[in-house]
Parts: sequence; structure tokens; C-alpha cells
Amino acid sequence: RLFNFKSGKIIKIYDESVKVYTDSSINTGLDQIELSKRLAIERELDSSPDSLNQANAVFDESGNYLLYGSLLGVKVISLLDNKLIRTIGLSETTNERFLHLSLYQGIPKVDTQYLLSKNNGEAMSRTADQIHEELITDPTLFCTSFKKRRFYCFSNREPDESKEPRDVFNEKPTEDERVATSLDKLFQNLGKEAIIHTTYGDIEIKLFYTDCPKTIENFCTHSKNGYYNNVIFHRVIKGFMIQTGDPKGDGTGGESIWGEEFEDEIVKTLKHDRPFTVSMANAGPGTNGSQFFITTVPTPWLDNKHTVFGRVTKGYEVVTKIENAKVGKADRPFDPIKILNIEIK
Repeated sequence: RLFNFKSGKIIKIYDESVKVYTDSSINTGLDQIELSKRLAIERELDSSPDSLNQANAVFDESGNYLLYGSLLGVKVISLLDNKLIRTIGLSETTNERFLHLSLYQGIPKVDTQYLLSKNNGEAMSRTADQIHEELITDPTLFCTSFKKRRFYCFSNREPDESKEPRDVFNEKPTEDERVATSLDKLFQNLGKEAIIHTTYGDIEIKLFYTDCPKTIENFCTHSKNGYYNNVIFHRVIKGFMIQTGDPKGDGTGGESIWGEEFEDEIVKTLKHDRPFTVSMANAGPGTNGSQFFITTVPTPWLDNKHTVFGRVTKGYEVVTKIENAKVGKADRPFDPIKILNIEIK
């Protein structure tokens, strides 16, 4: 709301609510996807009164122009004819919702003695006052942004990125940013694919490293350290699955890289709904160690009980060959079938 200072009456109301942009046919110049992103940020801002209280509006020196933040950027309104003159920051990323503004419209302070000495004879004929007269005003707009621990500067001058980058990111990261960074580093160290080299042939597996990071970290670390080398498939049940990962070879051994059992990573979208699913073996909730199995048929009764962390992409015939091996007591193959090693990619 814009008030007349003397009378205290409202002169003009500028409505920048979400409803205006959703209920009306305003041409924002944005495609529907980008507008939706900005509207989502605006709704989040509306539910954060502490952040909303940081927003302000400022006038220029003449008092003829009003500047305030909106979901489209910083709007510059002419109070003489009530027209939108310019939107500042519209081309910036959709994550920027500018809040608090401060406008500088003075002439930049210049070291005239330095300029005089630098330009030698040419400048010596000019006085310091003449140099100042030649300088034009350099209006600069300073802005803060919603949920950002930095401020932004807008000017009519184009930044000279040949000398230094435009953006300087030197603020202390938030807890969410630190977690995201640590996850990025973890994902970089995790494998996306694995090749199980066995005495029957190779089995290639796609790993779900983003869905089950701890399980994949355990599997990849064991594989790289040679933990699975020469480990047998100790349990083979035709029409069900093939199981391995126990250095003792009887289904009672094996431990995680942390030396203790770790929790399940159950993902609703990863199910035992098809053959050639790679899943963790356990003795109940939160008892994962090193053993895993590959299904040979859909096994939906295992959903929500075992962590699915991969799918076979190549070597289906190898899995089938192991499945059809002759077995004795405890479903153990008569002729040992071994993992030679596991290659992580």
C-alpha cells in the first residue's frame, strides 16, 4: 500500500499475491514450468512471516519511482503515470526471491590524485573538480534474497568477467547445503555398476546408489577390498534365488564394512517384482551384513523386508546356469561356484 504522508490516505495498492498470478491472465513472460517454480517459492515465503517481514520498498532520490521485490524480480514503478518501467533480476535463476532493497544513486568516490598521476600529461591539464564533473551517477541496487545468505548488486555497468567472476560465493553453507555436499561426495565415491566375475561367467549389475547409499557403500567397499573374492554361492534354490557374500560359506558369517549390522534401506519403488533383482540377505529388520542374493523369479513376499539395491543387466544366462546347478543339503551346490572378484564401475 502506498500512502499520502500528510493525509495518511491510501494512494495506491500494488497486489503481488500468489492469487493475482494464478487467477488472472497476467503475461509474465515466463513459461508455465518456470512460473510454477516461482509460485512455489512465493507460497513458501507466505508461510514464513519472519522472512516476509524482511521485505521492503524504496523510492529513488526524486521520489517519482518506487522499487519493491516480487516473484518476477524487483519491479520499478513510475508514480507519475503508474506504469511498470522495468523488472530487475527477471533473468536470474528462479531461486532468487528478492526481499530487502537498498538503492545508491550517488557519484562513486574517485581517487583523483591517482588518476592525475596515472594519465600523466593528459590529465595534468584537468583539475580534480573537472574530473568529478565528468563522472556520471552510478546507481546501484543492493538486494537480499529469500533463504539465501548473500546479497546481490545490480548496476547499469556490465561486469568485467575477464578479470574476475561475477558471482562470489563465500558465505558459510547452511546445514542443508552441507548435507547435500556430503551426499554428492558420497555418490561420487559409490559405484554405479558392478561386474561379478564368477567361475560360471560374468554378471553385470546396475546399482541403485542414490536410493540405497549405505548399502551400496558397503557392497562397493567390500568389492574393492576383495572381501568377496573366492566366496561361494552357498545357497541355490531353483525357481527362487541364488545367494552369496558369506566368507564362511555356510550362511552364518559375513559382516558389514563397519563391523556391525546396519539398517535396511527400503524404497517403495524398488520391489522384488521381477527376476534378476539384487537384494540384501538378512535375519530380520536392520541385520544387514555382507550377504546378498539374486532372484530368478518375482518374489513380492520379500518386499519391505529386504533392501533392493540393484538389477542384473547382463549375464542373465550365468544366473540361470547357477540356479540350475545340482545341490545337496541346505541347498548348497555339490560343485563350488565361486565369485572370482567383483569389479566396480
